[in-house]
Amino acid sequence: MRESDATIRLLTVDDVDAFRLIRLEALRLEPLAFASTLEDWKALPEAEWRRRIEGDPIFVAFHAGEPIGIMGLSRQRASRMAHRATIIMVYVRTEHRGAGLASRLLHAVTDHAGDIGVRQLELAVSAENQVARRFYAREGFAEIGMVPGGYLHEGHEIDEVMMARRIRS
Repeated sequence: MRESDATIRLLTVDDVDAFRLIRLEALRLEPLAFASTLEDWKALPEAEWRRRIEGDPIFVAFHAGEPIGIMGLSRQRASRMAHRATIIMVYVRTEHRGAGLASRLLHAVTDHAGDIGVRQLELAVSAENQVARRFYAREGFAEIGMVPGGYLHEGHEIDEVMMARRIRS
């Protein structure tokens, strides 16, 4: 697949099936990459899936009508922190990696964030995920700290690296 073959768009509640498909796939295939578990999300009722689409912007990359990548944005709610947002749910199908799709998703999320007044993007990534850490560094994110034992996976503590990038001053 060429990078240009994929379309990226902001989901609406009409896209709940595509959202469910790509989110559950991500959690099933890359369990170490997320603080949430497959079981957490499989148990959600339909109304909660729809609420999550309406609550935070979620962008999905589609190829031939199938969802192949996802990235969301969770904005801080407190008025003094509303200039900050967290990148969430980052995943691209293995066979579509290396074609610039993650960068395109990040740019779509960043553009949207800027349009709604966000000045700083933040994220947490597993300290063990060197590929993701290098990707975010290439995209202008700086490591700003670490949460030791940020989440548990099969009884093991996984450290999380906190990263941030200014998008507006």
